[in-house]
Amino acid sequence: MTLAPFLSLLLAAGGALLAALAPPAGAQGARMPRTLVWTAYDVGSAGYSQAASIGHAMQQREGVTLRVIPAGNDVARQILLLRRTAHFGALGNAVFLSQEGVMDFATPEWGPQPVRIIGAAWAEFNTGAASCAGDVGIKTVYDLKGKRIAWVVGAPALNLNMTAFLAAGNLTWADVQKVEFPSWGASARAVIEGKADCFIASTNSGQVYELANSPRKYAPAAVPGPQKDPGAWQRLKRWAPYFEPNLATIGAPPVSRETPHEGATYGYPIISTYDFQDAELVYRQTRMLYELFPDYKAAWPGNEGFALEAQRLRWVVPYHEGAVRYFRDKKVWTEEAERHNRELLRRQEVLAAAWSRAQDEAQKQKVGTAKFPELWMKIRAEELRKAGFEPYWEAKFW
Repeated sequence: MTLAPFLSLLLAAGGALLAALAPPAGAQGARMPRTLVWTAYDVGSAGYSQAASIGHAMQQREGVTLRVIPAGNDVARQILLLRRTAHFGALGNAVFLSQEGVMDFATPEWGPQPVRIIGAAWAEFNTGAASCAGDVGIKTVYDLKGKRIAWVVGAPALNLNMTAFLAAGNLTWADVQKVEFPSWGASARAVIEGKADCFIASTNSGQVYELANSPRKYAPAAVPGPQKDPGAWQRLKRWAPYFEPNLATIGAPPVSRETPHEGATYGYPIISTYDFQDAELVYRQTRMLYELFPDYKAAWPGNEGFALEAQRLRWVVPYHEGAVRYFRDKKVWTEEAERHNRELLRRQEVLAAAWSRAQDEAQKQKVGTAKFPELWMKIRAEELRKAGFEPYWEAKFW
């Protein structure tokens, strides 16, 4: 895997901060390092703020320092995990996309990633909502037509979410004004400053609160529930199978218990790592995540979603063996969860084999970098179906 071009760009963007960070100590040993490193979305995002609140509890109760490195897009965050600069990531649905090897992860430099998770915040907010300014007349996803919609370069998770919301409204990117930004933070700032109309953000994101307090106000686009509009949900799930319907009661005004936002959600942030991360270290981080919960629960809106009883132990990405050990200790890991996890691990094995086949075929057919994703997606769908799995996407869709 050749990641030098990506890493060079990341180092250039991060400057002295990343240059000063060595790979985290203790990643290969059983001793718990006194400093753990996470990566997260930009400063001010819900994920960053929640990670910081967990870090405060870790420092106060365990004497463990948590360093949170903000990174502006999915590729940048993933590199930090892959290069072992960070132990864990407070990620979005990019962890699922990287597993599947799609969008930015469909390039020859990447491919399907052997990622693992230890938990997520399944709270009463809507993750990755189509967050819009309140002065452009948007009430539902059907109202996105013709609006200035943010596309964040190098952020497939964000862009897939928006693509799914457009599809729910029976729209495509051809029906809106696509405005590109270099980072999630830049897309948020553009909406606040009147240079765009909508971006992807959780209803409890710091930038969403800033938008709500600006002259433009905040109006998240609603997705009518599946019983009201089954067609919208069929179109949405066609693009984003990880989404579930949800009434958000947590978020910036006007979102509240009295005026909930009808939309879609998935756990966010998703605390993620790679299969190579030391199992003992993962076990101890998992233990701190759940056992320090009372200390950070009220520190940021949405943190209550990290409760152990709120976890979805059968999701779309497998749990790390260190996390599974903790769940077993707490007697919440069932036979059904174990079977599901094993199937997800088998899916990753099928994806890895499919990737090898795609690379071989590309070499034989002399397929260049530009055309490689099309070949990969075709082979990927074939191999997954052959193994009894749903491919979700049959061809290149980005």
